[in-house]
Amino acid sequence: MTQQRAPHDHHGDHSGHGHQGGHGEGHGHGPGHGHGHGHDTGLAWSELAPLLERQAEVAGTAYREAAAWLGTLLPASGVRRLLDVGSGPGVITAMLAEAFPYAEAVAVDGTPELLERARARAEARGLGARVTTLRAELPGEAAALGEADLVWAGNSLHHIGDQRAALADFAKVLRPGGLVALVEGGLTPRHLPRDIGIGRPGLEARFDAEHADWFARMRSELPGAVREPDDWRALFASAGLVPAGTRTFLVDVPAPVPQVVRELAVSHFGRLREGFGDSLGAEDRATLDRLLDPADEQSLHHRTDLFHLTAHTVHTARKG
Repeated sequence: MTQQRAPHDHHGDHSGHGHQGGHGEGHGHGPGHGHGHGHDTGLAWSELAPLLERQAEVAGTAYREAAAWLGTLLPASGVRRLLDVGSGPGVITAMLAEAFPYAEAVAVDGTPELLERARARAEARGLGARVTTLRAELPGEAAALGEADLVWAGNSLHHIGDQRAALADFAKVLRPGGLVALVEGGLTPRHLPRDIGIGRPGLEARFDAEHADWFARMRSELPGAVREPDDWRALFASAGLVPAGTRTFLVDVPAPVPQVVRELAVSHFGRLREGFGDSLGAEDRATLDRLLDPADEQSLHHRTDLFHLTAHTVHTARKG
């Protein structure tokens, strides 16, 4: 998957995408940013990877709940090999390995630097014997994935031009009775109240409109792009899979937020300013600049009303 990163932590993380946040790391997407599945050598992976890790860790409770739910659909004893497609630095890979203790968990990504972090994380958590990595670019190298009982794709499928064909590729690698789990959609992240006391109220809602336009352009420019409604049940069925249920998992960090969440918010709004700043009105640009100025008492660095609220939707289907 050759992907682009947006200022949102949600594809609307991705995450994404960070969307939040991702990769299954809650990754975001937006103009001017690369992604963990491409060969975008301009990226400073030493800076981006820790951000992806923090995003996923903030959403950790939601992802652990999602993994536990998958365990009710696919008993842990029956999962011998699982794939985390678009793994990034492997935060979700490790969570899946813990949820399915009999499985080899494979982090699949196109960026060696992120796979190295996935290996290091697995070793640090005592999972090194069961977590492996596979460098692969999808859809071209789908045949390299090998068989699996569970395929997890966290905010990564929408970076493949032909999503229907990608699901058919996933169906081919699934063993009979196996499960595909897609993290796609959910709720756009919110960090601030509607009226923050400076600028015009509704700043984040206007970001949503900018992001929706950007996302449509991103999808249309992908190689082999095919426009499909986001009807995942229908897309599963077209790939010969049987829909097995959909659930949404909440990430709710109320004010006052811990420092790690404040830092993520600063990064998030910084990417918004970089990616969408020129298309916003002068008042919104000025508001963003104040929010990002650590010397300003109204900035994200000092605000007491900062929070983090989003949700990740997981769509599942089974191979008969």
